[in-house]
Amino acid sequence: MIKSMTGFGRAESFAEELNIVVEVKSLNSKYLDTIIKMPKLFSEKEIEVRNLLEKSMIRGKISVNIDYQNTASGTQPQVINKALMTKYYNQLNTLARELEDEKADIFRLALYLPDVISPEFDNKENENWPAIRSVLIQAVENCDAFRVQEGKSLIKEIETYIIEIGNSLAEVDSLDPERIEQIRQRIKSNLAELIPENEFDKNRFEQELIYYLEKLDISEEKVRLKGHLDYFLSEMNTPESNGKKLNFISQEIGREINTIGSKANYAAITRQVVLMKDNLEKIKEQLLNIL
Repeated sequence: MIKSMTGFGRAESFAEELNIVVEVKSLNSKYLDTIIKMPKLFSEKEIEVRNLLEKSMIRGKISVNIDYQNTASGTQPQVINKALMTKYYNQLNTLARELEDEKADIFRLALYLPDVISPEFDNKENENWPAIRSVLIQAVENCDAFRVQEGKSLIKEIETYIIEIGNSLAEVDSLDPERIEQIRQRIKSNLAELIPENEFDKNRFEQELIYYLEKLDISEEKVRLKGHLDYFLSEMNTPESNGKKLNFISQEIGREINTIGSKANYAAITRQVVLMKDNLEKIKEQLLNIL
């Protein structure tokens, strides 16, 4: 089952004393890249959150925001980092002296600089972590469901491009006899111009013809391309989403298309090759968004 790497999930829980809102956003990325915003009270749980995301989301640029309010605790006790406060205050004092500026409100300014005042950690808050984790899991599941839904749209679009490549391949197959006959006539005409009729060697002509037809034969490429297209379609419908594998198959499809184009030497087939390349590029563009 194809999954998109683009997704969004939200889950919330509003109890009498505990309000929890979790949002999970997912964007394209070759690897797992997580950005987690959560209350400092639960900073020790960040590794647990990352492990959960790695197991569930697998790949993508994942952004998680956990909003937590415990209304039962009233005003959260605050702790002042005296050492940091002193450091800020001294630096501001020195700067004011150097700039010959007034020192008014330096204390207040230092007090509200980052990390000077922070909530006091209360071990009782750990009792609420299971509830937060439950909401987080629900948000991740909602994001995953979004990915699945987006994946269904991607499947339909990519299947259209694969079918178009298959149609072009069928057209190439129907044009190939004309191409072979054109090559035959061209070689015969060239030989007739270079060799007098009474010196024309029919056996030599047949040998030359076989040599060039073997060099320009695209039968194997057509068979392999058809096989790659079928394989691609079957892999899109497997239980697991594997964008990397589909990307590898698309590279093989590209190689066969390029070889057909280089060997064909026939305008009508070249036009079909261009169409196949165009549809393949569209497929590759969509594969960037597949998990």
